[in-house]
Amino acid sequence: MSNIDKRGKLQEEPFTFRETKDGRVLIYWHGKQVTVLKGKFASKFLKDISSADSIQAQLVMARVTGHFKHGNENKNTGL
Repeated sequence: MSNIDKRGKLQEEPFTFRETKDGRVLIYWHGKQVTVLKGKFASKFLKDISSADSIQAQLVMARVTGHFKHGNENKNTGL
């Protein structure tokens, strides 16, 4: 985990999500909506989140938002 989140920002749990009645998933960063997942993407996200601990869940949400990947990540991290 230390190679992925060197500054420990994900331990602050900046991401949250909410599932809507129509099956969409809204993902928030510090309370601001940053992404909406629909259809198979929402289903896969909910499946991935259901078996994740809190830090893994934060990684999943960071990955699907795309706001935190700017090309300087280690290619071997899986992100």
